[in-house]
Amino acid sequence: MQRPGNWFEFKFSFDHLSLETYPRTLERLRGTPSRLADRLGLLPREVLTQRDGEAWSIQEHAGHLIDLGGLDWARVDDYAAGRETLTAADVQNRKTYASEHNKNTIENILATLREERLMLVGKLEAQGEAFTERSAFHPRLKMQMRVMDWAYFVAEHDDHHLAQISELIRKFASDGGGNPHQY
Repeated sequence: MQRPGNWFEFKFSFDHLSLETYPRTLERLRGTPSRLADRLGLLPREVLTQRDGEAWSIQEHAGHLIDLGGLDWARVDDYAAGRETLTAADVQNRKTYASEHNKNTIENILATLREERLMLVGKLEAQGEAFTERSAFHPRLKMQMRVMDWAYFVAEHDDHHLAQISELIRKFASDGGGNPHQY
């Protein structure tokens, strides 16, 4: 199976997105906590917290999505305030390294992510159609992004980490032949 790749090397185009695709994107964002819970709910703690060398554990990948919640809210505020440039991300991910997600429980991580995501999607759904068309410059990607583009970008980031998690599950929760254990 092909590996998920390096997030910072991905190229994005949002030409295919329209107002009609925005509700589907919001559903992806809303569904991330449930998809994570389905993947992780029965895994033992030793699998959830096992690192692959220096790379994040399954639990750290899940916690990283919570850590970006502050950036998500800042960017929604950027759009609401009509700022020209979106708040820059910490590409070193210092918050995730400092959060020590492996000391937490997966139940707490999943509950926090669910609560934060429902609030974020609720805020986005409460905005009018004109809000989804607002645009600001994304500093890392060096491109203009409408709200609908940014929401799609966040959903793609979620899926990237879900793919990373699936790779770790295949590596750490299988019988050695690639067949998953039945937890």
